[in-house]
Amino acid sequence: MRVKAPWFRRYLLPGLVFQSAVIAGGYGTGRENVEFFLSIGPTPGLAAMALSVVIWSAVCAVTFELARRFRSYEYRNFFKRLLGPAWGLFELTYVLLTLLVLAVIGAAAGSIADETFGIPYAVGVIVALGSVALLLFYGSTTIERFFAGWSVALYAVYAAMVVWSLTRFGSSLGESFAASPLEGSWIVNGIQYGGYNLSAAVVALFTVRHIQTRKEAVSAGLLAGVIGMVPAFLFYLAMVPHYPQIVAETVPSNFILEALGSRTFQIAFQVILFGTLIETGTGMIHAVNERAAATWREKGVVMPSWARPAVAAVFLGVALSLTPLGLIGLIRQGYGTITWGFILFYVLPVLTFGVWLAFRKPGGPGPSGAPQPPAMPGGGDGS
Repeated sequence: MRVKAPWFRRYLLPGLVFQSAVIAGGYGTGRENVEFFLSIGPTPGLAAMALSVVIWSAVCAVTFELARRFRSYEYRNFFKRLLGPAWGLFELTYVLLTLLVLAVIGAAAGSIADETFGIPYAVGVIVALGSVALLLFYGSTTIERFFAGWSVALYAVYAAMVVWSLTRFGSSLGESFAASPLEGSWIVNGIQYGGYNLSAAVVALFTVRHIQTRKEAVSAGLLAGVIGMVPAFLFYLAMVPHYPQIVAETVPSNFILEALGSRTFQIAFQVILFGTLIETGTGMIHAVNERAAATWREKGVVMPSWARPAVAAVFLGVALSLTPLGLIGLIRQGYGTITWGFILFYVLPVLTFGVWLAFRKPGGPGPSGAPQPPAMPGGGDGS
């Protein structure tokens, strides 16, 4: 009989890994908050953020239950269940996004190194992407521990920044929201942001192996959407008093930190953010490696020890070539386009066919007519 995993791993770890994979693609620097939310005004931006949370929670809940039910802990097996022969369309979209996110991480690390520490841009890029490669070398257990521990540190510095910022500048917060009517493209922006960031749910699939019941899977998924957005919401509140000036900043977090006037806290915050950039890059490539390892297992062999670093080297090499495009250009031009692929090949299928597949009675035929695998031990059907 399976040993029951600790409560933390069943309910919170998937959300923390999801959050770690989301945050450094851009909102850790504040740039995504600007592009998708604050640029359309404080109130519409907040509404778009709320819509993204609803999308995240719904999709994560169904995703985690599907993964638990079919024991699909990497995206290849998962999307073969969900999309059948068309699963390759998701993989193509995911690979393109992974390259884009890695380039954003490198550009963000370079900008932080340059603006905060006076270190050359290229050095920041190389240190961040090199650290990703190092974490990948140590494997799943080390990655889980790093994600969980660093997420706690991230929450701490975000909470400190927002409390400090609102204490100093929060008197104008109410006026900023009052002067910003709910209008414009908030629905589109909320769907776009919610759509492409759901690649992070795929990154978290390897943590679903700790989940044994439907209740745990759905609860972890609903929590993941909220956990993933809390730091962005706190950051957003800290940014609103500086609207509209902050919209033009490459690294909005630096703008706020400089306004607070503490060099020590600015350094501490950017060190934590730098580590979070490394988390995201690690998580996305780890998902590709887990998919490759599953393919090797199907052939009856273990994935060679050289294969994981080789996959990482290819992705990091391509990402390195894209970093000269800069943080603003990569987020503005890349994310807005690729999000529609995730909506078409993931969000819509998982919220329609995926719901039926996840919550139908066990024992019926699967999407290809094959019988469903037996229920997970320890929880039956999970009901």
